[in-house]
Amino acid sequence: MAARRYIRQLATIMSIDAAGFSRLMGMDDEAALSAFEERRDIIVERCGVHGGRTFGDAGDSIMAEFGNPVEALLAAFDFQERISALNEAAPPSRRMPFRAGINTGDVIAHEGRLYGDDVNIAARIQEFAPHGGLTISETTWHHVKDKAAAEFTDLGTLSLKNISLPVRIFAAGRPSATADGAAPASLPLGLLKHLALPQGPPAIAVLPFRHDEERELAYLADGIAEEIGRGLSNVRWISVISTGSSAQFRDDALDIRLVGNALGARYVVRGTLARNTAEIRISVALVDASNGRLVWSRRFNRALDDVFALQNEIGSEIVGILEKEVDRVEQARTFQVPWETLETWQLVLRGRWHMARRTSQDTELALELFTKAYSQDPNSSAVLNELAWWWFWRAWLRFGDSEDLERVAQFAHKALLMDSQDARPHANLGAMEIMRGRPARAVEHLEVALHINPSFAFARSAMGSARLLLNEPEAAIPLFRDAERLSPFDIYSFHNLGELAAAYSFMEQWPAVIETAERSLALSPGYFYARFLKIGALMRSGRMEEAARERAIFDTRHPDFTVQRIRWIPFVDREANDFLIANFEMARPG
Repeated sequence: MAARRYIRQLATIMSIDAAGFSRLMGMDDEAALSAFEERRDIIVERCGVHGGRTFGDAGDSIMAEFGNPVEALLAAFDFQERISALNEAAPPSRRMPFRAGINTGDVIAHEGRLYGDDVNIAARIQEFAPHGGLTISETTWHHVKDKAAAEFTDLGTLSLKNISLPVRIFAAGRPSATADGAAPASLPLGLLKHLALPQGPPAIAVLPFRHDEERELAYLADGIAEEIGRGLSNVRWISVISTGSSAQFRDDALDIRLVGNALGARYVVRGTLARNTAEIRISVALVDASNGRLVWSRRFNRALDDVFALQNEIGSEIVGILEKEVDRVEQARTFQVPWETLETWQLVLRGRWHMARRTSQDTELALELFTKAYSQDPNSSAVLNELAWWWFWRAWLRFGDSEDLERVAQFAHKALLMDSQDARPHANLGAMEIMRGRPARAVEHLEVALHINPSFAFARSAMGSARLLLNEPEAAIPLFRDAERLSPFDIYSFHNLGELAAAYSFMEQWPAVIETAERSLALSPGYFYARFLKIGALMRSGRMEEAARERAIFDTRHPDFTVQRIRWIPFVDREANDFLIANFEMARPG
């Protein structure tokens, strides 16, 4: 069979896409199709006027070919202006803007269609254009930069899906274009420039929250975004882009990768607010700007009775969750780098990953990584905090080993010298004082930690433990609940729930003890304290058979247990220890 021969040629390709087409089809498919066809006719006609032809229509996308890059640029300006006028006459919910991407390069022409990488590049760079806007590749820019009345904004050299080499992209628009016109009006010209995403500790940007056109919601939307940004800035290992910079990106039509690149942020937080009678619905999403991937999203429904209380509550809750999600993704990112080439920050993250697994082998690997990071940078507060936590965890497993606790104090105090406004060393010192049986001193450290970072779940849980040791279970319960709310998927939640079960025990709320202990055991079936408390609560509730079964499981799992473990807990009132032991001993076999 004779080999096929294809014709190659130089061409300028324009990829054109209808923004919001699927949403409008869901509202009214016939009206959406009619609006699309009306705008498509304009595109076809104006491309023809400028010497181009359209080909390869697919759904809500159109491709066009031009011989001259300048004519392609002018055609895009032409049809976008006409479509903008159509949209102005339509209700906001019915508008259908079109965005376009232009690339110049080598293509294969076959049966009226064009193929090749340069066709695909046009389609990919179109994704970075705002609604009603235009992006062009560097190759096209070289052809048009001095030959057309246009403004160009360098968006940087970006990696495109299924394209082997990065492509430099420019936003293009007419000079002094209106906000409903081309890209420069939609993009902050003074800010947008290529900024490679940093490889060290991540930066996060909180974009203005979108909302209905209602003044009260506008205030609340801005307030919640500011509260999240302020709270994240208290998490010292995360850098937060200033509100002033993030506020320039109110247009949700912009590709999130472009926004992150412009701000130098590895992660972007965006959200929406909507009112439903007396209730407010808040949707929040965390996106990895390096690849556009959704990391986390959640919807919050709250009564709209106290706007300021709502702002503080939702803001702190979101901050607590976001910190954990960013940490989780950052840990996973380190596995893309060989161990021997890990930098200090990456060593810290890899160590955290191993710590989260809670096996003996993993904790030893974590210490090895933290120690290597310490040798690279002995003054890094992040490294010092991880070492303080490592020794505290071992002290907890060894029931307050004094040498381990001394190391906690050593690393935590040095971390404070490096950064006095970091909440974590204060919290570590507070936890250390709890282990040493000095809960009043612990409270002093923990109050400072929570003043610096009110969203710090570990500090709230530790404060709950301190209050519990001080014979204040009623004050401890809301602190444990807050810790769970702020970090609902925390790997150490089993411990927080165990402490909450103890607080309920002292309040003699036996159903709550049983339910909370069961939740703790679901997370960590081998946690002796939760099962110990559950057995006592079952006995106090008169559920003797269930208590006997639980006691049999307990004795099998913990054959070396003695009540000295409970006597070790440093309650200020030693009758508290006797109370818990008496409950448990009621279920003694025989």
